[in-house]
Formats: sequence, structure tokens, C-alpha cells
Amino acid sequence: QVHLVESGGGSVQAGESLKLSCALSGFNPNIAHTCLAWFRQAPGKEREGVAASATVFGRAISHYTDSVKGRFTISQDNDKGTLDLQMNSLKPEDSAMYYCAADSVQSKCLVATMKDVRDLLHWGRGIQVAVSV
Repeated sequence: QVHLVESGGGSVQAGESLKLSCALSGFNPNIAHTCLAWFRQAPGKEREGVAASATVFGRAISHYTDSVKGRFTISQDNDKGTLDLQMNSLKPEDSAMYYCAADSVQSKCLVATMKDVRDLLHWGRGIQVAVSV
């Protein structure tokens, strides 16, 4: 059974950094051939894809939504079964509930843009990020 558990959220001031981590279990043999992503949803807004990651023949492929490019970095550790999101230069508009998502169909990440990453099967419960001015 697949489980995703997020950690690392919290409250920070604008300009500061946070690192979110997602512990994934249940993928056989590991997360090396999966599609992994972070999504977020702010109150009253639609869920938004933030970043996605896949490892293909040892090469990391990633996507980012335009608003976080250059500030956020997604990374996966296939041996540890973790997916991280390093968030730098945080802005108040980054405040949201952040969700880790995964799918064993890796091609869901092998798409043109972050907007094309959709319909992932497995989700964590989410973790709150609040950025104040």
C-alpha cells in the first residue's frame, strides 16, 4: 500500500526559506521509475501544480510552474524514498497547503510543462506553508 507523508511546513517571513519533504513508501521496488510532484492549494483557489520530478536513465527531469522558477528546487532520493521541495525567497503568495503526489505511471511527468502533470493517483494529506510580509 502506498503512503505519502509530508513534513517541513510552517510559518516564515517573506524572503525566507523552507524545505518540504515527502516520505514515500509502497512503491516496488522504489520510487526510481515514478512520477513525483508537489501541488498546492490556497483558500478559495484551485489546486496548482508546483513542481514535478522523474528520473529517466539516471537523468533527473523536472518541471516548475512559472511563478516558482528560480526559487524552488525539487529533488528526489530514490534510495531513501523521499521527495524534497526547497523553497527560497518565499513570497506571501506562496502561502498554501502543499501536497506531495505520486504515480507509478512515470509518463505522467514526461510532459511538456507543469500544467500537463495531472491525474496522479497517490496523495499525501498536505502540509501548511504560511508566508507573512
